[in-house]
Amino acid sequence: MAEKKTRLTKTWFYILNLTWGLPLTLFGAIVALGLRLTGHRARPFGWCRAFEIGEDWGGLELGLFFVRCRNSGRSLSEHEFGHALQNCIFGPVTPVLITLPSAVRYWYRRAAEKSGRRPRGGYDDIWFEGQASRLGRRYMAAIDAPRPGAGERA
Repeated sequence: MAEKKTRLTKTWFYILNLTWGLPLTLFGAIVALGLRLTGHRARPFGWCRAFEIGEDWGGLELGLFFVRCRNSGRSLSEHEFGHALQNCIFGPVTPVLITLPSAVRYWYRRAAEKSGRRPRGGYDDIWFEGQASRLGRRYMAAIDAPRPGAGERA
C-alpha cells in the first residue's frame, strides 16, 4: 500500500499552531520556559520541541511542545506529534475536545492497570488517540523520507 500524501506543510503547521491553535501553544510555551529555567533541554522531533522528564508515565502534548518520559520509544513521540497536528485542525477547542479527555483517559487506564483491572480496548481505540497515532506516523514518515536529489553532488 502506498504511503498517504501529507497535506500540511511545515510553514502551515507553524502558522496554524501560532494562530488557530494559539491557546494550547501559548500554554506549552509557558511550560517550556519553566522547563528550560529548571535546566531541561528540548530536542527537535518532527516540527515540535520535545522535553524528556522522568520514566514510565507517557507523554503530554502542548502545541509546538511536548513532554515525554525518558524511557518511551519513537512511537510515543510520533503520537504526541500527532496531537500537535490535531491542534492545527481543531485549534481553540483542542484542550477541551482532545487534551483533557486524553489525559483523563490515560490516568484512568493507568490506575485500572495498577489495581489489577484490564482496561477494555486498546489505547488507540478512541478516535482522538487513534487519529493522533496515524497522523504522527504518516507525517514523520514524510519528514524522514529522503528528498529527491538530497546528498547528490552536481
